[in-house]
Formats: sequence, C-alpha cells, structure tokens
Amino acid sequence: MIDLLLWGVFPYIVLTIFIGGHIYRYQKDQFGWTTKSSEFLEKKLLRVGSVLFHFGIFAVLGGHVLGLIIPVEVYQSLGITEHTYHVIAIVCGLPAGLAAFSGATILLYRRISVKRIKVTTSPSDWVALIFVLMAIITGLLATSFNVDANGFDYRTTIAPWIRGILVFHVQPELMASVPIWFKIHIYTTFGLYTVWPFTRLVHAFSFPIRYLRRSYIIYRERVALKKID
Repeated sequence: MIDLLLWGVFPYIVLTIFIGGHIYRYQKDQFGWTTKSSEFLEKKLLRVGSVLFHFGIFAVLGGHVLGLIIPVEVYQSLGITEHTYHVIAIVCGLPAGLAAFSGATILLYRRISVKRIKVTTSPSDWVALIFVLMAIITGLLATSFNVDANGFDYRTTIAPWIRGILVFHVQPELMASVPIWFKIHIYTTFGLYTVWPFTRLVHAFSFPIRYLRRSYIIYRERVALKKID
C-alpha cells in the first residue's frame, strides 16, 4: 500500500501541480513569467555561473532522456552492453553534474555575497536555488555510489517505471529493489517539480518561438522634413 502511494499515486499529484501550476501562473501572472534578470547589478559571477549551470544541466537532462526514456532493448539491439553503457554514463554524467553543481553554487554565492543581489532576491528565488541544488547533489551522490562497473542498472527498473507513469500504466513494484540514494534523488526532483511553477524556473518554457516567424523591424534614419513652399 505504501509503495503504491509513494510510487503510484504521488507522482501524479506532482505532475498535476507541475502542469496545473504552469497553466495557472500563465493565466494569472504573465508579467511575472520572467527570469527577473539581475545582470545589470553584477555580471562577472553571473556569466561564469550561468554558463556552467546551463551547459551542465542541459547535458544532465540529455543523459536522463537517453537513460530513462529510451528502452534498454534499443541499446541491446545496437550491441551496447550494460557495462559499456554504464561506463559512458559515468564518464559523461559526472562531469555534467559537477558543471551544473558548480554553476548553481556560484549563482547561490552571488546572491549571498553581492548585497544588491541579496536585497532583490525573493523567497521564491531562494526556494528555486535550494531545490535545484538538492536535486543536483542527490543526483551526483546516486551516480557516485553507482560507479562500480557492475552497479545498479536503473534502465530495468526506474526507466520502465517512469515510462509507465507517462502512459498511465503504473508499476510501483518496479521501485522495490531500487537503492535508497536513487529514491532520495527522485523525491528531491519531485520537490523541485512541485515548486517549479511558482518560481522563476518557469522561464525554461519561455523560448520565443514566435520571434522566428515575426516580420523584421526596419529602422530608418530620422530625416527632417523639408519645408514645402
């Protein structure tokens, strides 16, 4: 019963808050749907931290898609053994996670150490940074504890569990044998997804697609009109 609640019911509660929260936020607070950039207050730390964080987090997300969304049978059909996949995941995943962690840490330090940034930081900004860091740290720990070449293969448990949730075919029994550090990481990401719609993280869904088909804006030099006699 507990497993059903933890791994069968609660994920849908999180998904409901995540999707419903974004819809509500967009309808009620479009002017607040922004990164609230503070670049004009401080640039050096922001430039380093932001680049490290975004490149690292995009690589981490790409790795999650490859490992959790693509079935293990696809890799087997390509001749990629469990050992080979595991080594690739460690070699590529740890540096990406460390880059994201370093970037997030710099951004947190920036908000703490730069007085002008600290004053303009809202409670939701602190919540977003803390949950992002928690998700990254627990992910790094789970990966580090799984460095052994014969380590836990999440593609046969966590991956089908996630895909089952997405297609409304819940299989909470798949999570029974999952190591505790992976479970902790999953629940910290659940916390992140829960607060996401109510923080600046919504800007992740603000790519200006309409700009790609928008007409060009033509600027002309202003010329004084000649007086007509």
